[in-house]
Amino acid sequence: MNHSLLITILLVALTISALVLATETGNTQNKKPPAELVDRPAPQVSAETRKEMEVRLDEARRRLEAKPNDPGARIWLGRRLAYLGRFSEAIEVYSEGIMKFPWDARFYRHRGHRYITLRKFDLAIDDFEKAAKLIKGKPDEIEPDGQPNVRNIPTGTLHFNIWYHLGLSYYLTGQNQRALNSYRDCLKVSKNPDSLVATSHWLYMTLRRMNRARAAPQVLEPIREGMEIIENDGYYRLLLMYKGTVSPENLLAETLKQAGSAGSNSILYGIGNWYLYNGRRDEALKIFRQMVSGDHWTSFGYIAAEADLKRLG
Repeated sequence: MNHSLLITILLVALTISALVLATETGNTQNKKPPAELVDRPAPQVSAETRKEMEVRLDEARRRLEAKPNDPGARIWLGRRLAYLGRFSEAIEVYSEGIMKFPWDARFYRHRGHRYITLRKFDLAIDDFEKAAKLIKGKPDEIEPDGQPNVRNIPTGTLHFNIWYHLGLSYYLTGQNQRALNSYRDCLKVSKNPDSLVATSHWLYMTLRRMNRARAAPQVLEPIREGMEIIENDGYYRLLLMYKGTVSPENLLAETLKQAGSAGSNSILYGIGNWYLYNGRRDEALKIFRQMVSGDHWTSFGYIAAEADLKRLG
C-alpha cells in the first residue's frame, strides 16, 4: 500500500475517533444532575478547612492557566472543585479534558467517580469501562491524594480506582456478576493492606448477594487481626465482623456512638447489608433509613443504602 495513503487513512481514523469521543463528551456534559440533588448542601467542613480548600482551588486554576496543555493541571482543577462539592463543574472540567486528551484514562476515572456522586450510574459505567480499555497493557501508577491521610501515604493507584469504582457502579445498579468480575480484577492490583480490605469488603458483599456462600469466605482468608491499616479502618472492621471476630451488634453500637461521618456510613451500610443477606430485612431497612436521613449523601455507604431502599421498596 502507498505510504502516503496509509498515513492518510490513519489520520482519518484518529480524527473520527476523536470526534466520537467529543460527541459523547458533549452529550454527557449537557445532562443536569437529578433534581433531588441540586439543592443538597456541599459536604460539611470547618470554615478553616474550606478556606484552605478555596486557596488550593485558586492555585489549581492558576496552574491550568499557566499550563493549558498539561492534563495533570486540568485533573487537579476538577478534583479541587469536587472537594468543595462543586461536582457538576468538576464534570465539565473532566469532559473538556477528554476532548483535549481523549486517550488519558484519568479523566474518565475522575469523571466517572463524580457521576456516581450525582447518581448517574450508567454514565459512570460508560466512563469506567472506557478507562479500563485505555489502561489495558499499561503499567499502573500511584494516584496522588488530594486529601492526604494521617500518614500522607497514597494508598490508591489508577488501575485500582478504575476497577474499584467500576465494580461499585455495577453493584449499585444490581449487576452483580459484572461487579464480581470487576472486583476480582481490582483484587489483582490491590497491593497494600488498605486497598486489599476495601476491595475484599465489596467483593465479599457481592458474593453474599449472589448466594455464593462457599466462595465468600475465601475472600476473608488473607484478612487477619493486627493488619496495618492507614485509612480504610471501617472496611477492615467489617471484614473482621464477617470472620466472626466482632459481633454485628457490638460493632453497630460502637459505630452509632460516632455516627455522622463517611467512615461510619461505610460501617453502617456493611452491617445493614449483612442483616439483609442473613434474612433480617427489617433491621437492615432500619439502618438504611437512618443513614439516608443524614447529611453524608456523597459517601458510598449512603449511596448504596439509598439504592437498596429504592430496590427493596
